[in-house]
Amino acid sequence: MNNEKKLCGLYLRVSTEDQAREGFSLPEQRERLEQFCKFKDYEIVDYYEDAGISAKTGNLRPEFERLKEDIKSKRINTIVALKLDRITRSIFDWEKLMTFLEENDAYLDCANDEINTTNANGKMISRLLMSVSQNEIERTSERTKIGLAGAIKQGHIPSQAPLGYKHEDKKLVIDYSTKDIVERIFNLYYQGNSYQTISNILNEEKVLGKSNWRDSSITAILENEVYKGDYVHGKRTKHPTYYQDVVEPIVSKELWEECQVQKKKNSRSYQRTLTYLFLQKLTCPKCGRLLGGKATKKKNGNVYYYYYCTDCKVNLKENVISEYFDNFVQDGLSTLF
Repeated sequence: MNNEKKLCGLYLRVSTEDQAREGFSLPEQRERLEQFCKFKDYEIVDYYEDAGISAKTGNLRPEFERLKEDIKSKRINTIVALKLDRITRSIFDWEKLMTFLEENDAYLDCANDEINTTNANGKMISRLLMSVSQNEIERTSERTKIGLAGAIKQGHIPSQAPLGYKHEDKKLVIDYSTKDIVERIFNLYYQGNSYQTISNILNEEKVLGKSNWRDSSITAILENEVYKGDYVHGKRTKHPTYYQDVVEPIVSKELWEECQVQKKKNSRSYQRTLTYLFLQKLTCPKCGRLLGGKATKKKNGNVYYYYYCTDCKVNLKENVISEYFDNFVQDGLSTLF
């Protein structure tokens, strides 16, 4: 290491997993690093502590960012940490940090790993150690995924039990006190009732003592694969995993799929700038399901609205429906006056 006076920032980080596994509490790290700096005759300028934060890529570590700003301003020129994995466990992030240190004439020294970045040999060793660290993380992740997959296949669903189910001995099992409510919701929707109609029925009857059933509640139930016995892990990620037949179903797969078809018909795939006066109010005269909406625009600019059922090939013009409705209202009023 060169003769430049080392102005140090002591970086201390611990996550819940680290402390449970290795026992590296922040006070213990601080004491170890202070002894290390005293031995090497480093001047300690400041302490930077990120508690309960993992070193995974993407995690915001406020104190580490403050440390980097102090390096830029030349307040410190050396990072001192207990181990390399206190800084990062990603090869990608490590290479970015190496470039940052070189650009700012700064260094890194680790007490337990006995490496520093002031020479080519130290940099090479740090890269090797970083590769080992990242490999350990990836192997742990693989083992976790395998264990999780095995647990899910046994019915151990790692999420809150949805309506109609409960956790029993860590397994998701049917809750027979609420099962009928779920069945009823699926049947009501299959029969052509809208989300709003179903939530209104449940509110009027104060089902489960509630009067705040909403469209979104009904939608969430109808879209949940658990009710047909399946489970999707990581549903909001780029790579979800689908598990079939992992819990006892409440509704048949056929009914669940039929409701999804019905949802697509009512999904407003029509032009969203248009107003459909009778959407989710008309049912097919043959099968009884809600009619979808569509529109055509002619060369003269006129827009014509239709309501249709794909299965039954039924198409109804909105102007005809509107005329019929007006006549019906007028007949009703004439009987009153």
